[in-house]
Amino acid sequence: MRMNTVEKMVVASPLRRGPQIWYETPLLLRLGGRLDPGAHALEIGCGTGRGIELILNRFGAARVDGIDVDPDSLARARRRWHGNSRVAIVQGSATDLRTAVDAADASYDAVFDFAIVHHIPDWRACLAEVGRVLRPGGRFYFSEMTARALARPTLALLFDHPTEDRFDARDFLAELPRHGLDVIGSKSLLGDYFFGVAQRREPQGRGARPARPDASKPQRVDTTQRAKRAGTPNPTRPTPNRGPH
Repeated sequence: MRMNTVEKMVVASPLRRGPQIWYETPLLLRLGGRLDPGAHALEIGCGTGRGIELILNRFGAARVDGIDVDPDSLARARRRWHGNSRVAIVQGSATDLRTAVDAADASYDAVFDFAIVHHIPDWRACLAEVGRVLRPGGRFYFSEMTARALARPTLALLFDHPTEDRFDARDFLAELPRHGLDVIGSKSLLGDYFFGVAQRREPQGRGARPARPDASKPQRVDTTQRAKRAGTPNPTRPTPNRGPH
């Protein structure tokens, strides 16, 4: 669902830019860190392209693709980033990134959501696409508003949002692992906002790299196999006393 005119004005104002620069970005960096050199990132709901500047300069992406459904916002984003070979601006839906940006499976190192998923009616499909396009180990940085915030009279009067299947932080965080996204850090604010970073799980299957053991947990040791390899009796099984011949 596209933002209405009032919300576009608010998003472009210091009321939104200030918290995004001075609170959200430092928090997300603490939770998920900067990107690796050469990282290719995607911003869903890039709007006029202001978030792309943060992804490049603060998070350290080498390249950023921005996607949005609103043609007016995209026109401003294209003017802002015209001639910059590190940035691509595309119109399309975040629920079908294969069509929108020709995104193959495991094609991005990071995906960013600066408070846009709550605008998407089928937000679960959007998260499924995030999980699909992230490479193993890739990170999903998100800042979001809850159903409680959207129901507040002022927001309900001024802004347009989907009215069905709204989520709170618990719903959103519970959906992520279903798409291979494991939360590595999150924070809630006043029950109206939440922020976090999830990492794309390594695939477990044929040809997949096995997961590393968790050093914080005791590892079971197969003493039988160890004894066989060493050519010694199994220390956990007593050697029978055969007696004299």
